[in-house]
Amino acid sequence: MNIKPVSGQVQDPGRRQLLAAAVVPGLERLLQPLSRKPDSFTEWFDAIHLDEVNRCRQLLERGFDPNTIEPERFDTGLILSVRKKSWKVFGLLLDAKGVQLDARSRNGDTALMVAAFNGEVNAAARLIEKGAEINRPGWTALHYAAASGSLPIVRRLLDHSAYIDAESPNKTTPLMMAARAGHEKVVLLLLEEGADVMLKNELGLDAIDFAKSQERASIVLLLERWQSRASVKPRP
Repeated sequence: MNIKPVSGQVQDPGRRQLLAAAVVPGLERLLQPLSRKPDSFTEWFDAIHLDEVNRCRQLLERGFDPNTIEPERFDTGLILSVRKKSWKVFGLLLDAKGVQLDARSRNGDTALMVAAFNGEVNAAARLIEKGAEINRPGWTALHYAAASGSLPIVRRLLDHSAYIDAESPNKTTPLMMAARAGHEKVVLLLLEEGADVMLKNELGLDAIDFAKSQERASIVLLLERWQSRASVKPRP
């Protein structure tokens, strides 16, 4: 059964919008964003989240700045691609002209530090080979790799001259981080490569204290043996 429209009813949505705008001053301006295409900023970060490398490539070819930061964490596209495991976009940005390998997010993390924290061996290796900063004041990629227990990343960082006793803002070292997290193989590697087992942080805690705090008995014994080798007076 055909139902005829009520007399005077406007069927065209476009005409309906124009008529509404004529009745309510300024309504047309308010309705414009509803039909507007996403801006480049939004499109860029959406594409990174979805690992849509072609969209990112097109934006770069149109002159979009690869170092643009998003407002939540102040991540650049490179940092975000590691965080979101968007590896196609990561590869594109790693080779992008002018990309800042060592850009920092709001909390000071770099792309390499995020890769180390998440145990992303391949991403960390590629960043290192590209020349990403390894040593820096405060928290470092080695701290993060030690905390996550990623032996391959710890090895690669040390092979590229990572400072083994790097101190965080409160003087916590990678050895302390590995001991607390219970990563015995990482602890042993750091010790064999020359980490100082006797260093203490600002609270007066050393690596053994960190291991004891989490009841890492085997690591406590390992660290105590290394203390003994160094001819240091045994701990009470």
